Amino acid sequence: MSTSVDNAGPSSPGLDDSARLDGASSLRIYSVLAIIVLFTEISPMQYVMVAAALRQIAPTFPSEGANINWAIIVFGVIGAAVSPLIGKLSDIWGKKKMFLACGVLFLIGTAVCAVTSNWGLFLLGRALEATAIATTVVSYGLIRDLMPRKLVPVGLGIASTGLGVSALIGPLIGGYITDHYSWRGLFWFLFIFTLIMIPLLIIVVPETGLRTPQRLDLLGVLLLGSGATLTLIYLDKGQDWGWLRPGTLAWLIGGLVLLALFPLVEMRARQPIMDMKLLFTPRVSVVLFIALLGSLMIGVQSYGPSYMIQSPPAAQVVAQAKAATYEQVKTQALAQAQAQAEAQAKAALPPGVTLPPGSVKVPEAAVLAQLPPDMVQVKLNPGYTYGNGFSLMKFATHVTLPQSLIAMLFGFLGGLWIRRIGGRLPLVTALVVFVATAVAYAMLGHGWVTLALIGAVTGVGFAMYYASTPNLIVEAVPAEQQGISAGMLGVMQAMGAGIGIAVATAFLNAHPVKAEVTVTGQPTVTKEIPLLFADRGYELSFYFVAATSVIALLGALIMKAGRTPATGGTAF
Repeated sequence: MSTSVDNAGPSSPGLDDSARLDGASSLRIYSVLAIIVLFTEISPMQYVMVAAALRQIAPTFPSEGANINWAIIVFGVIGAAVSPLIGKLSDIWGKKKMFLACGVLFLIGTAVCAVTSNWGLFLLGRALEATAIATTVVSYGLIRDLMPRKLVPVGLGIASTGLGVSALIGPLIGGYITDHYSWRGLFWFLFIFTLIMIPLLIIVVPETGLRTPQRLDLLGVLLLGSGATLTLIYLDKGQDWGWLRPGTLAWLIGGLVLLALFPLVEMRARQPIMDMKLLFTPRVSVVLFIALLGSLMIGVQSYGPSYMIQSPPAAQVVAQAKAATYEQVKTQALAQAQAQAEAQAKAALPPGVTLPPGSVKVPEAAVLAQLPPDMVQVKLNPGYTYGNGFSLMKFATHVTLPQSLIAMLFGFLGGLWIRRIGGRLPLVTALVVFVATAVAYAMLGHGWVTLALIGAVTGVGFAMYYASTPNLIVEAVPAEQQGISAGMLGVMQAMGAGIGIAVATAFLNAHPVKAEVTVTGQPTVTKEIPLLFADRGYELSFYFVAATSVIALLGALIMKAGRTPATGGTAF
């Protein structure tokens, strides 16, 4: 069966299209779509919850220190690596089967994380949970195969932005559980949610009859998965390990070499994991290139404003630094006064007589009278203008909520728009929004109201971006290549977000907030304030993603694909 891009015309004649819900009731159609979308929200919901609970999880694994971040890193790395594999297996074995397999693996991994206190087993559980990332990849194929053709673009738009469970309910439930119960309660909640969704999926969602009759190309899977894994590890840990250290660069070089070998090997394979002619045709490669660059904004925007708004205000940091320094000065002064008093008392004793322990006490009030509070002065240089000290719950209700509601609405509207005109113009709109909001983040004030308003506008861009990219891929590939093509899209988006966060981390670490501490009679001491960064670091990060979004925008403006109404996957 040919999958060449030269294969124009209708869907491949050997494919079973009988599971499509043409003629089904609206209740039946939208029930199927709702179950599919709710199932895909397992992955983002766990990310929201676990990322917010890292401070509560860390004490259970005290020897890991900063490595506690691997609870998040391993999820993204493994998820991106296995998405193409699971996508291809869905083409070969069936999309519903792989959907369920991801759910079962997530269920097992969640149970492991909920009960273990062993770091290795916890990471194993997180790796098993990471297969849930591929549910989004598989959902695109299920929607293409099951939904009536006219509803495919809309369904993809809804699937891409979700029904609000992860973005709206996730932070609220996560905040409540971590405030009132152990962090393990998060995993038990996720376990119960998945346990409910699996039978609903079995009962409500039919299996598609579309199959790709071929053997799995294990070498291609190994090259692509390993290359993506090594590259993502470099992006995630490069800042900690040192970007240019030989041991760190080995991860990047190894990953890029494997990724470069992938197309070379696949072009010579008898049954490649993906048709290389299809991969390199502009209607696919340009979309993947745009997805890579566009996702840099996704990564930085998901990280930057959240961190800024939840940081403490500058006045609070100054007050804490003054109080901590004053306590140090007071402790030193009391110790010195005590030592002097004991020395004087010993000198006054007759030879051979020892001073009983605790017999000399220095009046603390007399010492403190010589240490006025204003003797300590603290100045932040450079300082910062952001920081509201929001809790996760407050951030969710004040900032995440409006952005998520807007993204949900425009995801649906974007699907309708794509059905009428194609995916190119909505993608152009998304990238224009990315450029404009990235510049606004860099140039405008950094108070929470301003950041929330910019974030709300960014929600429009997110919706159009996530609605248009899967639709463009669906229109660009035949049904038997849907899973692996969506997997490649997932890899590009994960790579882009990883690169964005890595670059932002480099800019931020290059612009730490420093406190100039002056104690009367002593020279000024400059100290870095941990986990706080100057405005300039954030501004450079957003200027950078504005530039990458401009390049992506130029690609979208000149791309040939997506200029006609979406067909729901009948282009092939």
